[in-house]
Amino acid sequence: MREALKEKVRKLPDTPGVYMMKDRFGTILYVGKAKRLKRRVSSYFQPSRKHRLEQPKVVAMIDLIHDLQVIEVKSEAEALLLEGRLIKEWRPKYNTMLTDDKRFLLVRLDMNKALPTFRLSRLKTNDQDRYFGPFAHSSLLRKTLHEMRRKFGVLLGDTHPLKIGDNEWKLYDDVRAEIYTHENIVTKESYAERIEAACEFLEGKSRKWLEDLKEEMIKASEDQRYEKAAELRDIVFALEKTLKKVRTFTVKPPLLKKANGIVLDTLQKALQMKKAPESIECFDISHVSGSYCVASMVRFENGLPANKKYRRFKIKSFIGNDDFRAMEEVVGRRYKRLHDEEKPFPDLVVIDGGAGQVGAALKAFWSHELQPPTLIGLAKKEETIIFSDGREPLILPRRNDGLRLLQRVRDEAHRFANTFNADLRSKKIRQSILDDFEGLGPVKRKAIWEHFQTLEKLRKASEDDLMQVEGIGPKLASRLYEYLSKQKTKRLIQPL
Repeated sequence: MREALKEKVRKLPDTPGVYMMKDRFGTILYVGKAKRLKRRVSSYFQPSRKHRLEQPKVVAMIDLIHDLQVIEVKSEAEALLLEGRLIKEWRPKYNTMLTDDKRFLLVRLDMNKALPTFRLSRLKTNDQDRYFGPFAHSSLLRKTLHEMRRKFGVLLGDTHPLKIGDNEWKLYDDVRAEIYTHENIVTKESYAERIEAACEFLEGKSRKWLEDLKEEMIKASEDQRYEKAAELRDIVFALEKTLKKVRTFTVKPPLLKKANGIVLDTLQKALQMKKAPESIECFDISHVSGSYCVASMVRFENGLPANKKYRRFKIKSFIGNDDFRAMEEVVGRRYKRLHDEEKPFPDLVVIDGGAGQVGAALKAFWSHELQPPTLIGLAKKEETIIFSDGREPLILPRRNDGLRLLQRVRDEAHRFANTFNADLRSKKIRQSILDDFEGLGPVKRKAIWEHFQTLEKLRKASEDDLMQVEGIGPKLASRLYEYLSKQKTKRLIQPL
């Protein structure tokens, strides 16, 4: 090891932080976290370390280390998140947990068969088929497929149905025909309805499990079980990455519409509505500790998202944290406008929340002298349906298709609100990140943004990159680079 590197290791602080090992070309080889930087980093260079015998890849990496960089943070929890972000950003060769491109299980629907079947797959090999996932829990997934077979009457890949007429198939010719309870003789059309119901179930399953993993990761971090939190974080990052890669392929639209009609009829009966809720609008409030308070409204038509009709709201009537006032404001704004423009209200309005939020939404209609349509709340803990007309709260079976549609609508409103909130925070950070740095006037700030265009490009800029901006010399570039490096740690406490 070079003497300069030894000296750098000796001078490291004994504080929490993240370290980055670099080769002679400045390429990041490895990113790690530490509760005590000096102790952790120096351990790599102790000749008696067991990992020299047990992990050859660590030995190979150590031989390539030419330099290192550290970033100090306030706690081990911040170090955990910073480590993950930097690995995700730089993809170092020796951080195998995140760069091995984990392949989780997918559910594949074979569309080239007369009666499509579900099977497990690790690769998307056929663009004519439909894929769902990825899923992190293989054992749970296998159990889920078998539950799907019982609940929806669909076929798995180990089944060979027998054609018995022009448009009729016999699914099983053994005792399974009685075990699975659904009609054993089907047509293409009746089986397609089963398939679409199963597909809708699967579409929400992988993202629901992903949210559960995030909650488990946060809980582990709060309990100071940092190794467990890091393991879960790696799975979350890998899942998010692969979720973006997997597309789903839909079957014929008429069959999809027919299947959704059955779900809407189920919801109509559960809510005792006069007609099926062909149009549904759902509201959600999002804020971070009372700041950046915003709201979302999503609209579903015939059981499907009508993305172009989604709406975002900034809270205008007050500043702070009051979900009830925020809900009253946005619901009032939405339906007063529809009334003024003589446009119809939706068949069903859903509020993400309990009795308080529903009461606030109902108050909005009354204050504008408007007659509300069917108005309900969906309280997340027990998935309790709260009625605005005084009926007793309703808890539907978790497998009820009407409830599944409500959950899907509610989750979409939640996602849309959080996305808007994150966009506002990002915009605010972009506007203010250079304001606190001394030595930059408006002219130089403008020149920096015109040169780098985006916040991410600015954050990745080296000192040499910064000196390419007109008016930025070596000293100012060095100070600015150090300032931006510290700013990176501040964004890590944002939710994943």
